[in-house]
Amino acid sequence: MTAQGTKTAAIPVEALITESQFLSLAEQLPDWTLEYSVEEGLTFMPPTDPLTSRRNSLIVYRLSAWAEGGSGIVSGPDGGFLLPDGARLAPDAAWFNEARYQAAQVPGVRFPLFVPEFVIELRSPSDRRYKLEDKMQSWMKNGVALGWLVDPLERSVTVYRPALAPEVLANPVEVRGEGPVAGFTLTLDRILS
Repeated sequence: MTAQGTKTAAIPVEALITESQFLSLAEQLPDWTLEYSVEEGLTFMPPTDPLTSRRNSLIVYRLSAWAEGGSGIVSGPDGGFLLPDGARLAPDAAWFNEARYQAAQVPGVRFPLFVPEFVIELRSPSDRRYKLEDKMQSWMKNGVALGWLVDPLERSVTVYRPALAPEVLANPVEVRGEGPVAGFTLTLDRILS
């Protein structure tokens, strides 16, 4: 596959994909990020553009700086999770409780069944917004406590909470964490601009 003119390519899969099948595909396509959902099948994503990468680096850096010294772990866009519905997704940033993650570990399993408490997805110029909205709903359906969809194209942040309608913040200067990330504030300079 090549990245000529497309951000993602999806291939429907009839049954849940096993960890060994998923890892085998990932080894064959080392320059692509792979995700799997029951609804979409396999999705292959090529590397992103440098400006989106910079924005994502700022998000991960700011979340990591806040989490430093605490009991949580921060992962970036290359960190994937196996969710209860069988999906294998990688958020652009995530925070999760370290003790919960350690308890979920299974010997010989690279991706244990585990849901982070907090996720951030960042829209790039080639992302279709409705696809990211679907992904955020998948995160919520699988047990994420709080999610943010950061959209530089629309200069907005959409806040996702379980069992509530998404809340759209237009042109925010910052967004404040709650629940699992109470006390975290993401300043949006150089992210929404």
